[in-house]
Amino acid sequence: MAGVLSIVIPARNEERYIGELLDRIRRVDLSPLGISAEVIVVDDHSSDRTSAIASAVAGVTVRRLPFHAGKGTAVRAGMSLATGDYLIIQDADLEYDPTDYVPMLKALSAGGACAVYGSRYLTKGRRRRQSWLAYAGARSLSRLVSICTGARLTDTSTALKLFRRSFALALGLTARGFEFDQEITMKALARRCRIVEVPVRYVPRTRAEGKKIRARDWVIGAVTVLRERLRPGFGRDD
Repeated sequence: MAGVLSIVIPARNEERYIGELLDRIRRVDLSPLGISAEVIVVDDHSSDRTSAIASAVAGVTVRRLPFHAGKGTAVRAGMSLATGDYLIIQDADLEYDPTDYVPMLKALSAGGACAVYGSRYLTKGRRRRQSWLAYAGARSLSRLVSICTGARLTDTSTALKLFRRSFALALGLTARGFEFDQEITMKALARRCRIVEVPVRYVPRTRAEGKKIRARDWVIGAVTVLRERLRPGFGRDD
Protein backbone atom coordinates (compact mmCIF):
# COMPACT_ATOMS: atom_id res chain seq x y z
CA MET A 1 0.00 0.00 0.00
CA ALA A 2 1.32 3.42 -0.91
CA GLY A 3 -0.06 6.84 -1.68
CA VAL A 4 -1.59 9.88 0.01
CA LEU A 5 -4.30 9.86 2.66
CA SER A 6 -6.58 12.90 2.63
CA ILE A 7 -7.93 13.56 6.14
CA VAL A 8 -11.12 15.63 5.94
CA ILE A 9 -12.19 17.26 9.21
CA PRO A 10 -15.55 19.08 9.38
CA ALA A 11 -15.49 21.51 12.30
CA ARG A 12 -17.85 23.95 13.96
CA ASN A 13 -16.94 25.79 17.17
CA GLU A 14 -14.21 23.31 18.09
CA GLU A 15 -11.52 25.68 19.43
CA ARG A 16 -11.28 23.54 22.58
CA TYR A 17 -10.27 20.43 20.62
CA ILE A 18 -9.02 21.19 17.12
CA GLY A 19 -5.44 22.03 18.10
CA GLU A 20 -5.00 18.84 20.11
CA LEU A 21 -6.60 16.76 17.35
CA LEU A 22 -4.25 18.14 14.73
CA ASP A 23 -1.28 17.44 17.00
CA ARG A 24 -2.43 13.85 17.48
CA ILE A 25 -2.80 13.43 13.72
CA ARG A 26 0.72 14.78 13.20
CA ARG A 27 2.09 12.15 15.58
CA VAL A 28 0.54 9.20 13.70
CA ASP A 29 3.29 7.46 11.72
CA LEU A 30 1.91 6.20 8.41
CA SER A 31 5.31 5.76 6.76
CA PRO A 32 5.50 1.97 7.38
CA LEU A 33 2.45 1.71 5.11
CA GLY A 34 4.03 3.94 2.48
CA ILE A 35 1.40 6.58 3.17
CA SER A 36 1.75 10.33 3.54
CA ALA A 37 -1.06 12.58 4.70
CA GLU A 38 -2.76 15.81 3.74
CA VAL A 39 -5.04 17.41 6.32
CA ILE A 40 -8.07 19.48 5.34
CA VAL A 41 -10.16 21.33 7.94
CA VAL A 42 -13.48 22.75 6.81
CA ASP A 43 -14.81 25.30 9.28
CA ASP A 44 -18.60 25.31 9.14
CA HIS A 45 -18.79 29.04 9.91
CA SER A 46 -17.67 28.82 13.52
CA SER A 47 -18.18 31.73 15.88
CA ASP A 48 -14.97 30.94 17.76
CA ARG A 49 -11.26 30.58 16.90
CA THR A 50 -11.49 27.20 15.15
CA SER A 51 -10.19 28.54 11.83
CA ALA A 52 -7.42 30.60 13.42
CA ILE A 53 -6.11 27.68 15.47
CA ALA A 54 -6.20 25.26 12.51
CA SER A 55 -4.60 27.81 10.17
CA ALA A 56 -1.66 28.21 12.56
CA VAL A 57 -0.72 24.55 12.14
CA ALA A 58 1.83 24.03 9.38
CA GLY A 59 0.70 21.97 6.43
CA VAL A 60 -3.02 22.11 7.22
CA THR A 61 -5.42 23.37 4.56
CA VAL A 62 -8.31 25.35 6.04
CA ARG A 63 -11.49 26.36 4.28
CA ARG A 64 -14.12 28.45 6.07
CA LEU A 65 -17.68 28.19 4.79
CA PRO A 66 -19.46 31.56 4.32
CA PHE A 67 -22.45 30.40 6.40
CA HIS A 68 -23.38 27.50 8.68
CA ALA A 69 -24.32 24.74 6.24
CA GLY A 70 -24.11 21.47 8.21
CA LYS A 71 -21.69 18.58 8.63
CA GLY A 72 -22.51 16.97 5.29
CA THR A 73 -21.86 20.18 3.41
CA ALA A 74 -18.57 20.65 5.24
CA VAL A 75 -17.45 17.10 4.45
CA ARG A 76 -18.35 17.47 0.79
CA ALA A 77 -16.42 20.74 0.65
CA GLY A 78 -13.40 18.98 2.11
CA MET A 79 -13.74 16.10 -0.34
CA SER A 80 -13.66 18.57 -3.23
CA LEU A 81 -10.29 19.85 -1.99
CA ALA A 82 -8.78 16.41 -1.39
CA THR A 83 -6.10 15.10 -3.74
CA GLY A 84 -5.12 11.83 -2.05
CA ASP A 85 -5.53 8.25 -3.15
CA TYR A 86 -7.49 7.54 0.03
CA LEU A 87 -9.97 9.64 1.98
CA ILE A 88 -10.81 9.43 5.67
CA ILE A 89 -13.46 11.49 7.44
CA GLN A 90 -12.60 12.49 11.03
CA ASP A 91 -14.70 14.58 13.43
CA ALA A 92 -12.97 17.62 14.89
CA ASP A 93 -13.43 16.65 18.52
CA LEU A 94 -11.41 14.09 20.46
CA GLU A 95 -13.99 11.29 20.57
CA TYR A 96 -11.99 9.26 18.04
CA ASP A 97 -8.27 8.45 18.09
CA PRO A 98 -6.26 9.11 14.89
CA THR A 99 -3.98 6.16 15.70
CA ASP A 100 -6.84 3.99 14.44
CA TYR A 101 -6.05 5.17 10.90
CA VAL A 102 -3.37 2.46 10.82
CA PRO A 103 -5.58 -0.62 11.33
CA MET A 104 -8.19 0.90 9.03
CA LEU A 105 -5.66 1.40 6.23
CA LYS A 106 -4.36 -2.11 6.76
CA ALA A 107 -7.89 -3.48 6.44
CA LEU A 108 -8.37 -1.58 3.18
CA SER A 109 -5.04 -2.77 1.79
CA ALA A 110 -5.93 -6.38 2.59
CA GLY A 111 -8.25 -6.31 -0.42
CA GLY A 112 -11.87 -7.16 -0.95
CA ALA A 113 -13.25 -3.92 0.50
CA CYS A 114 -13.86 -0.51 -1.01
CA ALA A 115 -14.50 1.12 2.38
CA VAL A 116 -13.52 0.62 6.01
CA TYR A 117 -15.58 1.90 8.94
CA GLY A 118 -14.15 2.39 12.40
CA SER A 119 -16.85 0.79 14.57
CA ARG A 120 -17.49 1.82 18.15
CA TYR A 121 -19.66 -1.23 18.73
CA LEU A 122 -17.95 -4.14 17.02
CA THR A 123 -16.51 -5.40 20.31
CA LYS A 124 -18.19 -3.16 22.90
CA GLY A 125 -21.60 -1.75 23.73
CA ARG A 126 -22.50 1.64 25.15
CA ARG A 127 -19.54 3.57 26.49
CA ARG A 128 -19.40 5.34 29.82
CA ARG A 129 -20.80 8.89 29.49
CA GLN A 130 -22.54 8.03 26.22
CA SER A 131 -26.23 8.81 26.58
CA TRP A 132 -28.74 6.04 26.03
CA LEU A 133 -30.40 8.23 23.37
CA ALA A 134 -27.17 8.58 21.39
CA TYR A 135 -26.37 4.90 21.74
CA ALA A 136 -29.85 3.71 20.78
CA GLY A 137 -29.99 6.15 17.88
CA ALA A 138 -26.73 4.97 16.37
CA ARG A 139 -27.46 1.29 16.85
CA SER A 140 -30.98 1.54 15.45
CA LEU A 141 -29.82 3.38 12.32
CA SER A 142 -27.23 0.67 11.74
CA ARG A 143 -29.93 -1.95 12.19
CA LEU A 144 -32.19 -0.15 9.73
CA VAL A 145 -29.41 -0.16 7.13
CA SER A 146 -28.88 -3.88 7.73
CA ILE A 147 -32.60 -4.63 7.31
CA CYS A 148 -32.79 -2.59 4.11
CA THR A 149 -29.64 -3.93 2.49
CA GLY A 150 -28.60 -7.19 4.11
CA ALA A 151 -25.22 -5.70 5.04
CA ARG A 152 -24.18 -6.58 8.57
CA LEU A 153 -22.89 -3.26 9.90
CA THR A 154 -22.71 -2.29 13.57
CA ASP A 155 -21.93 1.44 13.26
CA THR A 156 -23.01 3.36 10.17
CA SER A 157 -22.89 6.62 12.15
CA THR A 158 -19.20 6.34 13.00
CA ALA A 159 -17.16 9.49 12.42
CA LEU A 160 -14.22 7.46 11.10
CA LYS A 161 -14.89 6.33 7.53
CA LEU A 162 -12.18 5.40 5.03
CA PHE A 163 -12.69 5.20 1.25
CA ARG A 164 -10.70 5.20 -1.89
CA ARG A 165 -11.14 8.83 -2.88
CA SER A 166 -12.20 8.16 -6.47
CA PHE A 167 -14.98 5.86 -5.26
CA ALA A 168 -16.29 8.35 -2.69
CA LEU A 169 -16.33 11.21 -5.21
CA ALA A 170 -18.33 9.10 -7.68
CA LEU A 171 -21.21 8.58 -5.24
CA GLY A 172 -22.94 11.88 -5.99
CA LEU A 173 -23.42 12.90 -2.35
CA THR A 174 -25.86 15.69 -1.51
CA ALA A 175 -26.55 15.47 2.26
CA ARG A 176 -26.14 18.65 4.27
CA GLY A 177 -26.32 17.47 7.87
CA PHE A 178 -25.59 14.42 10.01
CA GLU A 179 -27.62 12.28 7.60
CA PHE A 180 -24.47 12.33 5.48
CA ASP A 181 -23.32 9.19 7.32
CA GLN A 182 -26.37 7.25 6.20
CA GLU A 183 -26.34 8.64 2.67
CA ILE A 184 -22.73 7.72 1.97
CA THR A 185 -23.32 4.25 3.43
CA MET A 186 -26.45 3.56 1.40
CA LYS A 187 -24.98 4.92 -1.83
CA ALA A 188 -21.87 2.81 -1.33
CA LEU A 189 -23.96 -0.30 -0.70
CA ALA A 190 -26.13 0.48 -3.72
CA ARG A 191 -22.97 0.06 -5.78
CA ARG A 192 -22.30 -3.30 -4.12
CA CYS A 193 -19.42 -1.86 -2.11
CA ARG A 194 -18.13 -4.23 0.57
CA ILE A 195 -17.73 -2.25 3.78
CA VAL A 196 -15.39 -3.75 6.38
CA GLU A 197 -15.54 -2.69 10.02
CA VAL A 198 -12.64 -2.57 12.47
CA PRO A 199 -12.97 -1.75 16.18
CA VAL A 200 -11.81 1.74 17.18
CA ARG A 201 -11.29 3.66 20.40
CA TYR A 202 -14.14 5.97 21.39
CA VAL A 203 -14.41 8.51 24.20
CA PRO A 204 -17.87 10.15 24.08
CA ARG A 205 -18.31 13.77 24.96
CA THR A 206 -21.40 15.29 26.54
CA ARG A 207 -23.70 17.99 25.25
CA ALA A 208 -22.06 20.40 27.69
CA GLU A 209 -18.73 19.58 26.04
CA GLY A 210 -20.08 20.38 22.58
CA LYS A 211 -21.99 17.29 21.40
CA LYS A 212 -24.18 18.57 18.57
CA ILE A 213 -26.29 15.70 17.25
CA ARG A 214 -29.96 15.76 18.30
CA ALA A 215 -32.98 13.44 18.20
CA ARG A 216 -34.31 15.03 15.01
CA ASP A 217 -31.09 14.02 13.27
CA TRP A 218 -32.10 10.38 13.85
CA VAL A 219 -35.37 11.01 12.02
CA ILE A 220 -33.61 12.64 9.08
CA GLY A 221 -31.08 9.80 9.02
CA ALA A 222 -33.80 7.14 8.96
CA VAL A 223 -35.65 8.93 6.17
CA THR A 224 -32.38 9.09 4.24
CA VAL A 225 -31.86 5.33 4.55
CA LEU A 226 -35.38 4.58 3.31
CA ARG A 227 -35.18 7.12 0.49
CA GLU A 228 -31.93 5.71 -0.82
CA ARG A 229 -33.19 2.13 -0.55
CA LEU A 230 -36.28 2.99 -2.61
CA ARG A 231 -34.32 4.54 -5.45
CA PRO A 232 -34.84 2.60 -8.69
CA GLY A 233 -32.06 0.13 -9.40
CA PHE A 234 -30.67 -0.02 -5.87
CA GLY A 235 -27.97 -2.70 -5.80
CA ARG A 236 -28.53 -3.69 -9.40
CA ASP A 237 -25.56 -4.59 -11.57
CA ASP A 238 -25.10 -2.15 -14.46
